[in-house]
Amino acid sequence: MRYDLETDKDQLAALDRAGMADPAPTPLLPVLAMRGRGATLNPAARFDRQSVQAFDDGWETLETDEALTPKTTLTRDATRSAISWNDSPDLGFDRSINPYRGCEHGCVYCYARPTHTYLGYSPGLDFETKLIFKPEVGELLEKELRKPGYTAQVMALGTNTDPYQPVERSLQLTRTVLEVLERFNHPVSIVTKSAGVLRDLDILSRMARRKLARVYLSVTTLDPVLARKMEPRAATPVRRLQAVTELTRAGIPAAVMVAPMIPGLNDAELEKLVESAARAGAREVRMILLRLPHELRELFTDWLHTHYPDRAKHVLNLIRETRAGALNESEFHQRFAGTGVYAELLRKRFTRAARQWGLNMERKSLDCSQFAVPCAAKAEADKQLLLF
Repeated sequence: MRYDLETDKDQLAALDRAGMADPAPTPLLPVLAMRGRGATLNPAARFDRQSVQAFDDGWETLETDEALTPKTTLTRDATRSAISWNDSPDLGFDRSINPYRGCEHGCVYCYARPTHTYLGYSPGLDFETKLIFKPEVGELLEKELRKPGYTAQVMALGTNTDPYQPVERSLQLTRTVLEVLERFNHPVSIVTKSAGVLRDLDILSRMARRKLARVYLSVTTLDPVLARKMEPRAATPVRRLQAVTELTRAGIPAAVMVAPMIPGLNDAELEKLVESAARAGAREVRMILLRLPHELRELFTDWLHTHYPDRAKHVLNLIRETRAGALNESEFHQRFAGTGVYAELLRKRFTRAARQWGLNMERKSLDCSQFAVPCAAKAEADKQLLLF
């Protein structure tokens, strides 16, 4: 059975809830698997009243260089705040900073892709090619930390998009954020897939000595071929594990996120991933099950049929086993771990492997009591010193 992505969307959703849908939709365009890009689709934003579909009129208009190799573009973010707040009961933080929206790493499974629709962009190729950056993030953050009554808790950096994605090499907005947090003695927890975090060893090591910094490296697979298809512009798995080692040697608490765990695709590597994390020097490891909210369901399904057509149906069926028959669960306390026998088996395997390698035995909290607002004159002097 075949479905048109637009005209049969409601029917397909209903069948999916019933566990009856054929997960392979009829493509409206030639396959968009591109070197260096993760998504194979660029669906319209779900809030748009109109959608545009490219159509091959026989004049090879779809085979232009721009269509085959879309360039990365940067747009200034005009919002006047740096900190994002949440009250979700199953997150370990209530505040975060994301200097960038969109992420050039192009991880096809990224749960943040649907957030790009709030900007009027597609969660597909647009998410990894149309990036939004906040040039004044440092100044905005400092103003918010100076507000009367501000109380410090751990600041999460990289919860939506990677703070060390390639554009950070030139813009250095993440480093600016760390400089501000260090001046205020504000604790920070970083999640990244990039060895680029090693650039900031100087700041992070100083903060770590005062129990103000922790870094999580996300390692999804040890297979370089699978990694290149799933997360095309992220650091190689080996390089990420090397980064864990270098962070640990510098005295910075470094942990590994085995995330996302995808049934039928990378779950066979679970124990080896935990072992590799331990051998790299991590003392903590965390696992999160694949989530497919909103358009990510369509994007991931198409990616599977493009790169792994032989196992696509099996993978999707296993995902449904962990998500009460659907491809996603949004309920708090279930969305990260899943439900059902298969999800429970993954949790038991993970717990056993972590115990075997002596991980997660003790998790030292970051110190929030040292937070202090520096005097304005000293802050200005510190900024001047950075010029030399």
